[in-house]
Amino acid sequence: MNKTTIYITLAAACMATVGCSSQKKMEIKLKPYPQTAKVDVTDNYHGTVVADPYRWLEDDNSAETAAWVAAENEVTFDYLSQIPYRQAINDRLMELWNYEKIGAPTKIGNHYFFFRNDGLQNQSVLYIMDSIDDPNPKVFLDPNELSEEGTAALGSISFSKDGKYMAYGLSRSGSDWTDIYVKEVESGRLLGDVVRWLKFSGANWDTASEGFYYCAYDKPEKGAELSGQNQFQKVYYHKLGTPQSSDKLIYEDKEHPLRYFNGYDDGDTGEYIFVDASEGTSGSALMFKRKNDRGPFRTIFKGFENEYALAEVRDGKAYIYTNESAPNFKLLCMNLDFNRKTSKEILPEDSERMLQNVSFVGDYIIAIYLEDASSKVYQYNLDGTLVREIELPGIGSVSGFGGREDATETFYTFTSFTTPATIYRYDLATGESTLFAQPNVKFNPDEFTTEQIFFESKDGTKVPMFVSYRKGIKMNGKNPTYIYGYGGFNVPLMPSFSSTNIAMMEQGAIYVSVNLRGGNEYGEKWHQAGMLANKQNVFDDFIAAAEYLIDNKYTSPKKLALSGGSNGGLLVGACMTQRPDLYAVAFPQVGVLDMLRYHLFTVGWGWAVEYGSSDDPEQFEYIYRYSPLHNIKDGTCYPATLILTGDHDDRVVPAHSFKFAARMQEAQGCSNPVLIRVGINAGHGAGKPTAKRIAEAADILSFFFWNTDSDYSAANDSTPAE
Repeated sequence: MNKTTIYITLAAACMATVGCSSQKKMEIKLKPYPQTAKVDVTDNYHGTVVADPYRWLEDDNSAETAAWVAAENEVTFDYLSQIPYRQAINDRLMELWNYEKIGAPTKIGNHYFFFRNDGLQNQSVLYIMDSIDDPNPKVFLDPNELSEEGTAALGSISFSKDGKYMAYGLSRSGSDWTDIYVKEVESGRLLGDVVRWLKFSGANWDTASEGFYYCAYDKPEKGAELSGQNQFQKVYYHKLGTPQSSDKLIYEDKEHPLRYFNGYDDGDTGEYIFVDASEGTSGSALMFKRKNDRGPFRTIFKGFENEYALAEVRDGKAYIYTNESAPNFKLLCMNLDFNRKTSKEILPEDSERMLQNVSFVGDYIIAIYLEDASSKVYQYNLDGTLVREIELPGIGSVSGFGGREDATETFYTFTSFTTPATIYRYDLATGESTLFAQPNVKFNPDEFTTEQIFFESKDGTKVPMFVSYRKGIKMNGKNPTYIYGYGGFNVPLMPSFSSTNIAMMEQGAIYVSVNLRGGNEYGEKWHQAGMLANKQNVFDDFIAAAEYLIDNKYTSPKKLALSGGSNGGLLVGACMTQRPDLYAVAFPQVGVLDMLRYHLFTVGWGWAVEYGSSDDPEQFEYIYRYSPLHNIKDGTCYPATLILTGDHDDRVVPAHSFKFAARMQEAQGCSNPVLIRVGINAGHGAGKPTAKRIAEAADILSFFFWNTDSDYSAANDSTPAE
């Protein structure tokens, strides 16, 4: 199919300014796909020979790969430019996105800090205030000034305990590589301290506020910055006013190159240094020693069967958040000698709910639980006695509750599928929540509704999903429906607001978020039911969700799109190759699509605890059965597919998407388009500028509506509430 020009005829509109009408038809001319060269490369996996004809696309530095990307983008953007309502969708997204977004304030010393975006700024700006009611907050750090395209993004910020300094991580063009800089709070002056080549690490200030701990890799070889495997992460201590070359090596492991670490002191007396270790994305070990001890670190909790996190050290006691013998997690308290005999359960495991997070604010513990994928929040004394349940505005998600030991109040953010992130001020003594900041978005939330549905998966497991739509639509099987999932790495899919989803639902589409196994909506058992040899359960859940929506007349296969990013991109790739008949449209975004080689790039090795590895004969067998790239069959009619990736994605390298696109274009057995959209100076997603996010969302919605033969009309836009 890649050698021919394809004409696609669908019901559509003719005039972008007034929307579309299914009474009219037009043609979109799809340019020929690039002639993708094939090479004779094979690998022998434990007796199974697997061809890899597009291996050359793994070279992100080659001129040939760059030319292929440019040619594919030309085909993709030419196609998208012909969709008549693409500009109208973009304009509506601009309207919906253009509202003031404020983050929850944090008190540091005598100042309050918060993030604010005026609506369409590429990056949110950090402000400083002298009081919470200060009418004139001042800009403290504006990332938009650091690059013309807004591609310099803040990765993390942390303040010294005395409140004098702020360290911030800066990444560029979507890369995970981070540089750390330091600002003096009172003067706003940028100090000369710069620390480079960090990944998945920030600055952890020492108790004395003299410097910070961080984790970094050796500088990669030239040309290997974005795809070379990252090995031997090390823990360092940086003292303010000194060059990185003089930083003190705190911890390294020369025998295990593929481990992550995190280093910090106790934050109480500064007498102890701790190091967390992990071999991947789940399971950890916890070690410590006295600061002036020249001997080795002592292991407190051995890895890597369980999770251990030091939540707080206070008054000579350590609080440990763990799932050891507690799949739904619990909070322990121990003396700093870490003798198991001193261990006490402060918050025992709740068999019905998952303890998602704990924070220590003032003299209290704030515990956030997950109950059927929604937040429940409770306030406890430090000994674990319940003070009260914190009443939330509704069913949704919360975050925040930060603060220091002397705090008397805290702030939290509440959101749902139809509620933009809203900030509340919480009085720790009285338990009163008061509205602090509420966004004004140009739509009427009363026009929309969300229902939670529990459906049965292939093996009989009950799985929940949230289904959101505009009130009044008819469940007649004709609604365009966009189903989203993730299903992995202990990550829950919580209710959250999206301007893109509102723009979609305004047009009569249904948005569905599925709480698949592999996440942690129901604790570690739910996670383990969707990992390693159980990974097929995740795909079965997603397929069963689609079948439920079809059987119950929410939608039909001709109206259904599936979407997911990263591990969710794997989800989409697996489901569209296993059940291509079930979907009209597929959006595999920054996906892990070559399951046999993912561990050879950047930090892909860290996912082997979740997926398994082709290096292992037994694990190869079940990985190969679902690996999206290796299960594409010639002549099969696959859904209209828009693959999305970024040229600076150094987490899931774009080679996954490149090879998948080339193979799909070769194999496609019908006229449904197979396109790849490669973002330039874009990465895995974090820190992506607003302008790029809107442009990408407009292309996704345009492709979705067009290839589900759905109407789009500006007249259907939701009107703001009075």
